[in-house]
Parts: sequence; C-alpha cells; structure tokens
Amino acid sequence: MNKLEKGIYELNRMEQTSEQSSPLHKLDARAKLLVTLLFLFFVLSLSLNDLAGLILCLIYPIVSCTMAGISYGVVFKRSLIVLPFIVFIGIFNPILDKQVVFYVNGIGITAGWISFLSIIIRGLISVQAVFILILTTGFYNVCRGLGRLGIPSLLTTQLLFVYRYISVLMQEALSMDRARAARSFGRKSYPFKMWGVFIGQLLIRTIDRSERIHRAMLARGFTGNIEGNSHSVWRTKETLFVVLWICLFLLLKIYHPTELFNVFTNS
Repeated sequence: MNKLEKGIYELNRMEQTSEQSSPLHKLDARAKLLVTLLFLFFVLSLSLNDLAGLILCLIYPIVSCTMAGISYGVVFKRSLIVLPFIVFIGIFNPILDKQVVFYVNGIGITAGWISFLSIIIRGLISVQAVFILILTTGFYNVCRGLGRLGIPSLLTTQLLFVYRYISVLMQEALSMDRARAARSFGRKSYPFKMWGVFIGQLLIRTIDRSERIHRAMLARGFTGNIEGNSHSVWRTKETLFVVLWICLFLLLKIYHPTELFNVFTNS
C-alpha cells in the first residue's frame, strides 16, 4: 500500500469510525463543537510556563477517547503528523530565552526550553481534540453543526467542499500513479519537467471531476446549503455534557494543579 492508498484508507476509516454508537458518538454535534471550542480556548489561555496545567489538559482527550471507545494511542499517533510544524514554531525559544528557571541534577533548565515544550504539548493536545471531534462526529456533521450554531452557510459549505475535494484529488492522483507505474517498467526517477506535466494533468482531471460532481448535486436539488437532520436534537444529556466540561475547565483555570491537589486532599 503506497502513501496515496494509505491516505484514502485513513479518510474512509475516519468516516467509518464516526458512525459508531458510543455515548460520545450519540451526542449532538453542536454540543461536541461547543466543548471542543471551549477546550481550545482554555488551552490557548494557559501560560507557556504552566507545564503542569497543560499536562492536566490531557484529561479531556483521554476521557473523550474512553467515552468514544477509541484508543488514545491511535489519536496520539495521528496528532504526531503536525509535530514538525509545531517544533518549527518554537525551535528558537531555547536559543532566545536562556533564563534559568530551576535545576535538575545540577543542569539548568531555561525558560526557553519550558516554553518550547509547552508549545509542543499545547499543539498536540489541540490537534487531538479536533481529531476526536471528527472521529466521533464526521466532517459532514461537523459542518452541519457549525451551520446550526449560526455560522454562515457559505463558509460551512466551502469547508465541506474542500474536504471532499481532497478525497477527489487523492483518488485522481492514485489513478494517475497506477497508470504511470504500469507504463514505467519499474522506473522510479523522472525529470522535473515530467512532474510538472503530472501536476498540471492532475489539476485538470480533478477540476473536471469536481464539475461533474457539482452538476450531479444540482440535478438532485442541491441549493448551496447543507441539509439538516431532523433526528438531531438538543437533549438533557447534551446540556449536562457541556455544563460538566465547562465546570471542569473553570476549576482548572481558577485553581493551579498544585492548589487543586491541596483542595481535594484537605477535604
């Protein structure tokens, strides 16, 4: 299985995972969207020097994975795909900020290294929260939930089309790659000019297929809006889900992890 086949397989697997029937899967998409947005806001509001608070934020992805019946290890592995970008963002912090904060076995730990590690943890946790949202809701329902929360249909429809276009692009690229492999007799290296032609043809093929898909959608009554689902309603359990997580986020925001530990131990 090459990289294109693996990518298409992962996309299909994500959609299949979103169709499970766990307690988290059954919740309304709007409730999961609200909690995810609040969690991202809470994570971003923490100081870069608050490593303990950021590590404690792992409660959300771990508990969510448990509710959804998904292995946290799978979500963690998928989040590592953005690790190079996150590392690039904070790679200069240890160089620019050399103020020693504390010592470990005589080795000085600078504020730059703490902020660098905080950026990595913050980025991975945020990506994990988004992955869990998509795995338990599906991208279509995420876009529909955004629309029901008041986001303009122009934006939500474009998001859905971009997601679908990625799938079309990968399928066309796979078809062209198979045709190239069948005619190359084992050859793997090609001149730069040929790759330019390949990319141009890929763009033309995907645009042509996207137009055919759009015409088929119009023939079936597509009006530019994502149709809603009458079975999706806001119930008491959605309210409890949102309120409980808000209370936990506020508790973690008000009390530092060490203070929170003292509160529970003294009580």
